[in-house]
Amino acid sequence: MESEHRSGIVLLGLGPGEASSMTREAWQLLENISEIHLRTIQHPAVTGFPDNLAVHSYDYLYDSSQSYEEVYARIVGNVLELGRRPEGVVYAVPGHPFVAEATAPEIYRRAQVEGLPVRVVDGLSFLEPLFSVLGVDPFPSTSLVDALELASLHTPPFPPDTQAIIAQIHSRQIASDVKLTLMEVYPDDHPVKLVHSAGTKDCEVESLLLFEIDRSPKIGLLTALYVPPLGPSTSFEAFQEIIAHLRAPEGCPWDREQTHQTLRSHLLEETYEVLSALDKDDPQALSEELGDLLLQIVLHAQIGSEYGEFRMPDILRQIHAKILRRHPHVFGDLELKEVSGVLENWERLKADERKANGEPEKGLLDGVPLALPALAQAQEYQNRAARVGFDWPKVEGVYDKLIEELEEVRSAEESHRASEIGDLLFSAVNLARWYKVDGESALREANYRFHRRFSYVEKSARMAGRSLTNLTLDEMEKYWEKAKGERDQ
Repeated sequence: MESEHRSGIVLLGLGPGEASSMTREAWQLLENISEIHLRTIQHPAVTGFPDNLAVHSYDYLYDSSQSYEEVYARIVGNVLELGRRPEGVVYAVPGHPFVAEATAPEIYRRAQVEGLPVRVVDGLSFLEPLFSVLGVDPFPSTSLVDALELASLHTPPFPPDTQAIIAQIHSRQIASDVKLTLMEVYPDDHPVKLVHSAGTKDCEVESLLLFEIDRSPKIGLLTALYVPPLGPSTSFEAFQEIIAHLRAPEGCPWDREQTHQTLRSHLLEETYEVLSALDKDDPQALSEELGDLLLQIVLHAQIGSEYGEFRMPDILRQIHAKILRRHPHVFGDLELKEVSGVLENWERLKADERKANGEPEKGLLDGVPLALPALAQAQEYQNRAARVGFDWPKVEGVYDKLIEELEEVRSAEESHRASEIGDLLFSAVNLARWYKVDGESALREANYRFHRRFSYVEKSARMAGRSLTNLTLDEMEKYWEKAKGERDQ
């Protein structure tokens, strides 16, 4: 038996707990070797090893290295070196060599590249006893997540409508970081379970609320977190399935007839509904309207997929790459602190992209959509021009220009008045930009206030038994001022 592992590497899984959980193949191997190397000696099965077995561990590396990555790299390098010996090496890890284990898969990959023989002796992972003690089936889907990776993220990388196992909750600090990431999607009081020492006689399950997990004094090296599904219809993937179903042969006749072009008006309408919810500062309405807008986006993606134009992963890859590329000050080494510097660099990057793609050189304003509302278009023109220094040095210049344009409207001939009013409006937008006010939103809010106040005047006239046409201007002004006082506080 010992000859089977000469000159090469044996990757041995020790199982999740006591020696009794090891496989028969693993035991036969241990009984026929004289030396074994362990990633960590802190494993219950070690006490049951044969007495004549020389045991070496890499635990010392955890104290002498700067990071887990350095520890794992040093282990991998040493195991490969030992595997080149005529007698080879047996390297053992907790659980299964390919389940929640950083070193064994890399050793396997590099050994194959090098041509070193590799044998894998399977072991029971922590997952099987964990699912047993929880009484849950991993099918039809379960997300397996590393706690250290999850703790470094800002939002969970898995769909919340499936259950998740988060392994290696080593400490209360890691539990706290994991909790904060999960709470970006899950409510604070989402019920979860901490599973300690799965597969050992000391196994224990704690039922907690999500916000409580970092308060558990029982967290240790063998702790995992079970997160039940948030509920149906809570993932992007489930929403995509709904839209695909609408477009399927057994789906909705109306949805099946739609094309990119027929949906144009609906996309525009839903965008304005979102703006309306923003104008009202109504979070509930905004949530609903964003869903309606998302419906339009996913419909276009589904149609694109059916026509062979693009698929959702193409959309996500492109925007993902674009965000990374255009934010080197966040995802790269570029130092930018001021917003003005960020915007200037953004324009340079866009120009470089166009050049790299072989696109003809465009003017700074050419990328502003012509379909934008005129007010929003004017402000975007001015924003882009200002980024390259075409701007008044002080706001007083903007005021002077606004007064100048007003006088030109006053003195303009009939044939030029529309043009001069346009210049006046353009200057008013520039003033809004200087004060960092979105002109389109400001005007929409003004429209909303006017509608509300005028409706109040109209209602007041009816309550007095009068019609608007019978009110004098002074009477309407009186109601108007009252509307301002009662509704605008």
